[in-house]
Amino acid sequence: MLTIGDFSRLSRVTPRMLRHYDALGLLRPETVGENGYRYYRQDQLAELVRIQWLKNYGFSLNEIKPLLALNNAQLLPCLQQRRLALYQKLNRQQALIHQLEADILRMEGIKVTDTYQIVLLEEPEQRVFSVRETIGVQQYHELFNRLRREAEAAGLLQAGPIQMLYHSPNFDYERSDVEAQMVVAQDGPGVKVKPACTCAAVQHRGSYENLHLAYEALCAWLAEHTEYQVCGPAMDRYLNDPHHTPPEQLETGVLFPVKRL
Repeated sequence: MLTIGDFSRLSRVTPRMLRHYDALGLLRPETVGENGYRYYRQDQLAELVRIQWLKNYGFSLNEIKPLLALNNAQLLPCLQQRRLALYQKLNRQQALIHQLEADILRMEGIKVTDTYQIVLLEEPEQRVFSVRETIGVQQYHELFNRLRREAEAAGLLQAGPIQMLYHSPNFDYERSDVEAQMVVAQDGPGVKVKPACTCAAVQHRGSYENLHLAYEALCAWLAEHTEYQVCGPAMDRYLNDPHHTPPEQLETGVLFPVKRL
């Protein structure tokens, strides 16, 4: 048996943290003596290594507790999900660093080629099939799946991109009024004509996680071009399929319908 001091010295985890793990039920000593001293089996070092391993990957102690009961096959999906979350965080941080560097150079008076080129384009009239719901961001994927299922059931042929319109007066991650649209080739039930309009537009290349940078570029353009006023819901236009395209190669158009004052 190992005393808590021995266990701490071998694992390089402080006795205070070991007592905390005990209180949370993560790693209990094999026995506690009458004097209150904690004693551990040597093979419990493997349990401690597993706790530290999961902790280093960003799992909270509350998240770790149920994970300890899983075998490797059961734990694998959790690790894969954590890997995806870390990649998404890395993409956000890289984009933020890029933006920060560009702002620093601009403030230092060094001309930097803009990442986003804002253009005014004339959107043609489109025949679209759509589904509209008030949902949270996490439900967008299912909304697009529903759009495809219902279009197929109606016998409609896709003739252009999938796009999302944002109708809510304010943005809310948990609940907002959105409309998923598919440009289609023919008339049919649920098909409507989206009228032509002028749009301030920009193309974003990369993960959807960084799409906010395209919005920021459009907002900066609007701030400099006050002769234009937004006159309709913002729209994301998905130019390639996220199921078959690496995140860094995704192409998304962001469009603000505008009118000249």
